[in-house]
Amino acid sequence: MPIVRDIPLTLQMNEILRRTGIKADSKLKSEMETLIGQLLVSVNDEHFLEPAIVYEIYPITEVDYQQLSLEGNTALHGSALSSVLSPAKELAVLVCTIGCNLEEKVTDYFGKGEPLRGLLLDGIGSAAVDSVARESCELMTREASLRGYQTSSPLSPGGPSFPLSEQWQLFKLVPAEEIGVRLTSTGFMLPRKSTSMVIGIGPQMTTWTRAEACARCNLSKTCPYRIRT
Repeated sequence: MPIVRDIPLTLQMNEILRRTGIKADSKLKSEMETLIGQLLVSVNDEHFLEPAIVYEIYPITEVDYQQLSLEGNTALHGSALSSVLSPAKELAVLVCTIGCNLEEKVTDYFGKGEPLRGLLLDGIGSAAVDSVARESCELMTREASLRGYQTSSPLSPGGPSFPLSEQWQLFKLVPAEEIGVRLTSTGFMLPRKSTSMVIGIGPQMTTWTRAEACARCNLSKTCPYRIRT
């Protein structure tokens, strides 16, 4: 059960703007960038971000249609797993988060009648989760290279052909509570600025760019946060 806490985060202005839904050609872009800059200072000074990753790696015993079986008689379901992870020898199961401090400050801003600051700080938090997720993938790439393998791009419950209901199984495979993450009764994570994923480890694994991942999503035509090619 490795836990990683000393995680360098890269927060770029264009990513924060994208995660707040502000378009690159918006007339308010300059004003928003100024306010985001001020908020980033407070994020650093008040330690709003507490990034953490917990993961486990399991040997894969079988991959067939709609099911991926792991050592210990555990299985994950979804056609995306069988189509993307069929060459995999091992499966990394990960949960990562930025903690609850930033979310609490967002709620505080909305409660005090400062919704714009709340919205922009929430965008900073979303960009920070994206950064932790990228670091998680890099971590697994290093783990795989030690085995002479490659890694797939990540798959998350709730994505195309990977049901959200599989979230419960993921949380049985990795002790997310060790980094303060839990599931609601409907399968959503708390703190909200958290994400879960699986990554295949093996030869000739399938990968895609972030833009390609957005194109695969069921919300590709309507999502205000999508990345375009």
